[in-house]
Amino acid sequence: MPSEPPYWLAPGVDVDRPNVARIYDYLLGGACNFQADRDFAEKLLAVIPEAEGAAQHNRAYLRRAVRFCVGEGIRQFLDLGSGIPTVGNVHEIAQQLAPECRVVYVDNEPIAVAHSELMLEGNDRTGVVLANLLDVDTVLTSEPVQQLLDFSEPMAILMVGVLHYIPDSADPWQAVARYVDAMSSGSHLAISHGALVEVQRSLDGWRMMSQSGNPGGGRPREQVEAFLTGTDLVAPGLVWTPEWRPDPGMEVANPELAFMWAAVGRKP
Repeated sequence: MPSEPPYWLAPGVDVDRPNVARIYDYLLGGACNFQADRDFAEKLLAVIPEAEGAAQHNRAYLRRAVRFCVGEGIRQFLDLGSGIPTVGNVHEIAQQLAPECRVVYVDNEPIAVAHSELMLEGNDRTGVVLANLLDVDTVLTSEPVQQLLDFSEPMAILMVGVLHYIPDSADPWQAVARYVDAMSSGSHLAISHGALVEVQRSLDGWRMMSQSGNPGGGRPREQVEAFLTGTDLVAPGLVWTPEWRPDPGMEVANPELAFMWAAVGRKP
């Protein structure tokens, strides 16, 4: 007799095909994943043993970027491509430092949205939107965004570990530029992005991802930096994820093996 699906599983979701949000959740030690995701992740780790560490570095960068933005006076966040909630979500980090912070999560993965809605019950300073970040109008006019975020005041827009899953043909730079245009002066844009590096196991890893439901690929440094057009990069600029304002005592021998760049830009 088949087991009952988990209560957070949205109807119609294909759990037999690996999905990048659930693979990432597994690499972070989460529980919102299925056997197909776990099998794929283990195959990925066999090719890129550093993949788990890279996921952890990316998540740690998100935490540091949020703390930085709160320290800069930011009290509202729009997390695009937020993924499946795991420990240390944006609202947990921000509201711990400043309880008045408001956060809207946006993702096109039904499981991520369903689980976020359950997690956010009772928190009236948070919201979640099921949408593709490329559909800028849908995101900006959604009810949670309209109710919780004030674009006349400084805010932070987060695109962490998501842009490398959007092909050049979809012109993600145009979408990011529209979000930057919508932000007021003093707002921040935080991104992390897969790097196009000539390391064979990295190239093999991206080829493997093409077999999942969310194929992606790294980009050259100049293309990643172009996403921050219209902002001034805050120090230390565009660097490997573990190099972006590391916590005291944090040392990484080979930061390039995180395979992802990170940066925060401030809109003048």
